Amino acid sequence: MIDRRRLLAAGAGTALTAWLPAWARSAAAATAPAALSGEEIALTIGHASLAVDGRQGHAIAINGTVPGPLIRLKEGQRVRIAVTNALDEDTSIHWHGVLTPSHMDGVPGLSFPGIRPGKTFVYDFPVIQGGTYWYHSHSGVQELVGHYAPMIIDPARPEPAAFDREHVVVLSDYSFLHPHKLVEKLKQQAGYFNRQRQTVAGLLSRKDQPLRDRLEWSRMRMDPTDILDVTGATYAYLINGHGPRSNWNALFSPGERVRLRFINAGAMTIFNVRIPGLPMTVVQVDGQDVRPVETDEFQIANAETVDVIVRPLEDRAYTVVAEAADSSGMARATLAPRAGLTAEVPPLRRRPVLTMRDMGMDMSAHAGMDMDMSMRNPDGAPGVKLGPGLQMIAPMPLDRTGDRGTGLVEAKHRVLLYSDLEALHPQPEVRTPTRTVDVHLTGNMERFMWSFDGVEYSEGAKPIPFRRDERVRVNLINDTMMNHPIHLHGHFVELVNGKPADRQPRKHTVNVMPGARLSFDFTANAPGDWAFHCHMLLHMHAGMFRVVTVRPLEDLPA
Repeated sequence: MIDRRRLLAAGAGTALTAWLPAWARSAAAATAPAALSGEEIALTIGHASLAVDGRQGHAIAINGTVPGPLIRLKEGQRVRIAVTNALDEDTSIHWHGVLTPSHMDGVPGLSFPGIRPGKTFVYDFPVIQGGTYWYHSHSGVQELVGHYAPMIIDPARPEPAAFDREHVVVLSDYSFLHPHKLVEKLKQQAGYFNRQRQTVAGLLSRKDQPLRDRLEWSRMRMDPTDILDVTGATYAYLINGHGPRSNWNALFSPGERVRLRFINAGAMTIFNVRIPGLPMTVVQVDGQDVRPVETDEFQIANAETVDVIVRPLEDRAYTVVAEAADSSGMARATLAPRAGLTAEVPPLRRRPVLTMRDMGMDMSAHAGMDMDMSMRNPDGAPGVKLGPGLQMIAPMPLDRTGDRGTGLVEAKHRVLLYSDLEALHPQPEVRTPTRTVDVHLTGNMERFMWSFDGVEYSEGAKPIPFRRDERVRVNLINDTMMNHPIHLHGHFVELVNGKPADRQPRKHTVNVMPGARLSFDFTANAPGDWAFHCHMLLHMHAGMFRVVTVRPLEDLPA
């Protein structure tokens, strides 16, 4: 009789290969990436099975695979992408970070009606940029169950960072629980998936917060270990559709310059990425070239992309580690000179604990304040609506672009900071902003309610209006203890991070740390109605969504 475990393992490996596009397969299964390219591309959205480390679950796939096929375009071309819906519900595709006319942006009810079951919609737009991007559903919770894929646009001019080989690395998360069940449990109990709470043993060993800080957090009814809403307690963390045991692997020849294009397609996970023993040089962020900066680890928030170049000189394998920011789990892969090699996988690090700095209150600078009153008093936040969805207002939000990301404070090596990023090329727009707009990121974690300025989108939140071509500074003020990756459709923004105005890095998604105030400048040069939302997908669906309108001056209301 055939050993059942060996049979299952072999079957799972065969099935996994069949469900993956060639670019996402391990080196043993595919040595060269395959991509869809040209002026005419066809995609079909349908139901599929997804195998994760031998266990099967339901997925929504693009052309039958999770992740979907890599689309590779050329800056300066035009493309027509016909998307057919084989589901029994509406679907859509948003081209994340890709600048398109508003009616091609792919947001149902805003950009277009959506794609009905059995129907085909043709996206038709010019390709006016280069870089690493991705595409995903903007319908319901489809993105949570597999509806995402990478898109690479080769620039019209030569790449400023030379490389000999490249690999696309799509990070994602997957739960065998239905997304609606995830929301139900989060609504029932704050921190339902948090299995890393503080203990008496942690207090006695001084590994966790001291008693005084615990009492302060208890008074505020908040948990300093509640870092990610959905954690490794239910999530499997994937690299190119492979679970940790499946171990996706990619090849190099010693001495080669290898470009790794990291894309965080995770619905609810911020990842901390490192390759032990191998320094990384960051050369591009969100598809935009930056001055090369060498680091040992970087944080990549939901929807961000980070391109790095590594140059392994030794004839050995290296482990690619993508650890969830709360250290509840990790995705792992192997970079090796030959297929089948593995390297040591480091253990999960000690889970981080939030501090008063994450509440917008640095106790060392503001000792003696009544934290319970200062954290809950909404005075001083004009334009923020009071109500059950508003749990707190950060009294003194900080510029945290120079802070290490959550989970990286204790790392003993170099960590990439937002303040390290500098545009490689001078920005075309250096006008001083003519006005400022404050947007508060608000919520009630106990009720899993999320909003902008205390107003959920379903409550009739008014659009944020901009005049066409005006230059604006937007201040994002995080009044919560969670990270919020904020994405503005149709535009790039320039992150205010201490660099000269013409060298501020351009981004399509900016992560606002807990208790932080993050600013960006942007030019409202794309007319239309655009989505503006948190890219923690369940935060967006729970209300952290707004519409941004860009109109000529005469079209704006008085």
